[in-house]
Amino acid sequence: MSKVVRFHRMGGPEVLQIDEVEVRAPGAGEVRIKVKALGLNRAEAMYRSGQYTFVPDMPAILGYEAAGTVESIGQGVTEFSVGDEVNVIPAFSFSDYGMYGELVVAPVHAIVAQPAGMTSVQAAGTWMQFVTAYGALIDIGNLQKGETVLIRAASSSVGLAAIQIANLLGAVPVALTRTSEKRQALIDAGAAHVIATQEQDLVAEVNRITEGKGARMAFDPVGGPEVANILRSLSFLGIFFQYGALDTADMSIPVMEVLGKDLTIRGYQLFEITENAERLGRAKAFISQGLEDGALNPLIAKAFKLDQIVEAHQYMESNAQIGKIVVEV
Repeated sequence: MSKVVRFHRMGGPEVLQIDEVEVRAPGAGEVRIKVKALGLNRAEAMYRSGQYTFVPDMPAILGYEAAGTVESIGQGVTEFSVGDEVNVIPAFSFSDYGMYGELVVAPVHAIVAQPAGMTSVQAAGTWMQFVTAYGALIDIGNLQKGETVLIRAASSSVGLAAIQIANLLGAVPVALTRTSEKRQALIDAGAAHVIATQEQDLVAEVNRITEGKGARMAFDPVGGPEVANILRSLSFLGIFFQYGALDTADMSIPVMEVLGKDLTIRGYQLFEITENAERLGRAKAFISQGLEDGALNPLIAKAFKLDQIVEAHQYMESNAQIGKIVVEV
């Protein structure tokens, strides 16, 4: 029997509970992992509260990221052996797998060897953020040295990952945040510039930073009416990535800006990368190398224990954190 976090009804963090269940043996193409730490993601809160892309079957498991040790392997698995230190990348559906537990089963395509020199806590908070940022900025957007990228909700784990990747490429990361409260923390995290969008004129500030050229890219998990000003801040042939919907109101699109600058407005999910073996392979290689070189480094906001899973979700929903929330198992 193993402790596994599940929910039997949709709702707030309080619906999460720890159940004692028998975790099945790994099937063909699967591994079973003894979890040391797991990472929390906004998608899990949305799934738990009934705001995700599909309705969970009860009782429901959840969790996209984990770090631990291979406990057993299924038929046909040759990439890993029992005892290997591994991490789980979000590359599956909650209807099939969930990483919130002491013992979990994961598909082998979603497994990567834990990068050298990383702790389990660091590793559990790594892959969602860096793969998400990599997919937009590099795989699709082809961000280049010297180009400016606007990073909205920059104090989130994905925002911080985007700042680091932009710096690794020699690009100019501009952090967008609502107020000046997190300005210094974002500068310390590597942002070249910080714009407090409720206090400053976004378009004027971007024009000042880029000497009137505009930013080549914007990376946004929020949406809503502020998108109009972000689009006004882009350069000719600029590209806007929408990778979340923290504001579920319809976006405001200034059509003459889109036409006049030939802008691209693009929806994006990391599954576009993780469900393609070739693209995921390139992401694993890039991120693993960056982690081992020290150019990429996940910022952990706070670590909780497994029996504090409700408190961990409450903290995630408070928006007080800068970086990734991790749960030690």
